[in-house]
Amino acid sequence: MTKTIPAPERERVVPGAAPGGAPADRRSGRGRTALPYLLLLPALILELLVHLVPMLMGIGMSFKELTQFFIGNWSEAPWSGLDNFTVAIDFDAPVGQALLKSFLTTCLFTLASVAACWLLGTAAAIYLQEGFRGRGFLRTLFLVPYALPVYAAVITWAFMFQRDNGLVNHVLHDQLGIGDSPAFWLIGDNSFWALLVVSVWKGWPFAFLTVMAGLQNVPRDMYEAAALDGAGTWRQIRHITLPSLRPVNQVLVLVLFLWTFNDFNTPFVLFGKAAPEAADLISLHIYQSSFQTWNFGTGSAMSVLLLLFLLLVTGVYLLLTSRGRKTSDV
Repeated sequence: MTKTIPAPERERVVPGAAPGGAPADRRSGRGRTALPYLLLLPALILELLVHLVPMLMGIGMSFKELTQFFIGNWSEAPWSGLDNFTVAIDFDAPVGQALLKSFLTTCLFTLASVAACWLLGTAAAIYLQEGFRGRGFLRTLFLVPYALPVYAAVITWAFMFQRDNGLVNHVLHDQLGIGDSPAFWLIGDNSFWALLVVSVWKGWPFAFLTVMAGLQNVPRDMYEAAALDGAGTWRQIRHITLPSLRPVNQVLVLVLFLWTFNDFNTPFVLFGKAAPEAADLISLHIYQSSFQTWNFGTGSAMSVLLLLFLLLVTGVYLLLTSRGRKTSDV
């Protein structure tokens, strides 16, 4: 009788141990943990070079008497201390008065633009929540202003706002008969409204896209239950949609505020280097104060003051919204 010899048992491999029972090298785990940070390192270095280094240089320039005489080697410009800041906030002097007026104009422009962008974006997102024929086409159409390059869009609007052959005056004056004569949109008081229209036109699709994404997290069961209880469309929006969108709106309003307050491309492309007094936003005003008068020290001081203002507004806004969120949770 032949005796069967059992085959040798297979060697078991324990997770975390090398073949033969030896413990695995922990350095491989550390390498996998450090790999994402190593991949992000080039982008982080580029971000620091593009944003942080110029910001630090601008802060240093604000404490120097940097004019056209030292532009070749600005490190040799004499130290001025807080003199540039004193000139910028001296509201009894022409420089301070012009900066204050530009600041107030920018505040009014930003509030109007952010409110209009949020209102249009929210209304469009709520309207397109319900399924109907052509909804996909409208969604694509609404995102066109956001997808277009800023310069191409603003240049197109600049042609449309031309007094003699622009589309705006052709529709308002020639077709609808509004006004005794074609209006000047790129000079005078109307320049503020022209700038506001362009800003809202290119900014509201971002609000629309953000709110539409936030609405995907609102359960449809809540609307169905509210409809069974007799709640109409407006009550559903007031008591379900807007409270559910509160976290999204808090971030959206802050981003729109910062983008609009700092916007330089829109007024620069629309009006050129010298904006009308009614549309003198602070970003363009700082540019003119630096590159037209060649007083880069004062312009840098204005930029630092603008940075401090935006940091203050952001901190207060985040503090108030975080307190409101905690109160609502309780």
